Amino acid sequence: MVSPVEIEIIAKLVLSAVLGMIIGLERQLHDKPAGLREHGLVCMGSALFTVVSLTFTSPVIAAGVVTGIGFLGAGAILHLKNRVVGLTTASELWVVAAIGLAVGIGFYTIATVTTILVLVMLVSGRYVEKIK
Repeated sequence: MVSPVEIEIIAKLVLSAVLGMIIGLERQLHDKPAGLREHGLVCMGSALFTVVSLTFTSPVIAAGVVTGIGFLGAGAILHLKNRVVGLTTASELWVVAAIGLAVGIGFYTIATVTTILVLVMLVSGRYVEKIK
């Protein structure tokens, strides 16, 4: 059974994903490199990192992962001719790091829901890109 605390965290994750995607949709409609998926992933990843950090007795662990994965994600972003590629991959790496931290502290339901939200964002983002 899902606890009230887990329900609150899930609500935070869903809200952050939706809000990030709204901003990302505006950026995508204006042909900016980071759009719906990237904004949604980063916003939700930030929410999950925050929840995980508040749970740790030492939030330094989460901060180290955020920094390290940010560096790794930056390496996935490339500028080719007149377009930028790898932003979605970098965003995915970042939120997957947060999912790993959530699993590491025992937030199994939260990690699973976040994974499902990531997949929904990635699939729906592809459809929005095709429509545009």
